[in-house]
Amino acid sequence: MHNNKIYRALGMVSLIGFAASSWASSEPINTLAAPATLPGLIEWAVEHDVAQQQIQYQADAISEMGIANSQLMDPKMKVGIGGLPVDSFAFDEDPMTNISVGLMQQFGRGNSLSLQQKQSQQQAGSVRKQADVRKLDVTKAITTSWIELAYLEQSHQLIKQNQDLFRELTRYLSTNYGVGASQAQDLIQAELQVNKIDEQLQSNQQMQQRLRAQLSEWLGEQAWQVKPHAYPQWQVLNTYFNASPLDHYPALASHPSIQVADELIKSNETGVELANESYQPQFGVEVMYAHRQADRMDGSPAPDLVSAFVTVDLPLFTEKRQDKKLSAAQHQVGAAKTQRDLMLRQMNAQIRAAAIDRENTLQRLERYRSTLLKQAKEKTQAVERGYQNNTSQLDEYIRAASEELVIELEQARLAADLQQANNNLAYLLNKY
Repeated sequence: MHNNKIYRALGMVSLIGFAASSWASSEPINTLAAPATLPGLIEWAVEHDVAQQQIQYQADAISEMGIANSQLMDPKMKVGIGGLPVDSFAFDEDPMTNISVGLMQQFGRGNSLSLQQKQSQQQAGSVRKQADVRKLDVTKAITTSWIELAYLEQSHQLIKQNQDLFRELTRYLSTNYGVGASQAQDLIQAELQVNKIDEQLQSNQQMQQRLRAQLSEWLGEQAWQVKPHAYPQWQVLNTYFNASPLDHYPALASHPSIQVADELIKSNETGVELANESYQPQFGVEVMYAHRQADRMDGSPAPDLVSAFVTVDLPLFTEKRQDKKLSAAQHQVGAAKTQRDLMLRQMNAQIRAAAIDRENTLQRLERYRSTLLKQAKEKTQAVERGYQNNTSQLDEYIRAASEELVIELEQARLAADLQQANNNLAYLLNKY
């Protein structure tokens, strides 16, 4: 009833697992004029990331404003007339009448000006550290899409091979049905399976297109040409975990997000120093020159006058102002340190969770490779032999082949999940 042609078609299912394993070990194919490797795409995306430019502009603005705010106040000029008689408004009638010109200069409290500049530089440094955080964010986002695209491409190949199998089977059954050697229901079942696989392929393409649209945020039109054919190798991350670290906090201390928090703590500590300077007196000087046009009573010219003053702002009542400013600044330091500690705890918990996912996914993946996929292939082969010997129905073979495909797709999904766990760990530990 059956010839070698259908045997070859049914045997194609055994090639699916081999195709999956050989695909996973293939090298990336350069399909772009720009670097098509994952590191090359990430480097290009970071270099052309407008958010990086925005961060640099913001940091430069804070730095420049800090320089401006740390300067002495501009001197003030005072011009006026004193002792002018209101009956005649004459400048040369009364010796007390003068035309005055003066300059006033006010100085900062203690070292407040230099501390203001120091704080601004620390704030600018914190903003610049955010550029490293943004770089990590872009790296993680592109790597995530790369892994998902690689998984979807692998899934597409597995599904397409399964579809080719059933198309070959459909052609064979159609030929046999024409000569009365096959049943109509077998042909309909095979055609239905081909149509189901068409739906799977279209869904796969839809997800790939969505991912490429997301990638276009960083890669522009290059996103539509990215063809990932291999997963990242994670050399830096594997080296870290091979050392079996018991505590992740030392590694987290160098994470850009923590360094941003460190700079904010320093800035707030400088704010405490500034608040302490508010208890210092604030000095100012004033110098005036007065020109007189009138003569003295004895007829001699009245001399011009020079005046000099020193002003002192005395912070005598500090309970409602200076004390409160100092207390607020100290609370800001406490809040910044607490925020850093909270961030460390959250990131450490995320690392432990991702490490658990990584370990369990490795174990599950090994089970699929050593047991589940092997058993699925054996079942498919057994049903195939039964169908060849007329002891099994076609729908049994279709179910067995479909189950084998499902297991292979699940194995591919686990491999992608393992990559995503590595991606999360590399982000949290800054180990790309």
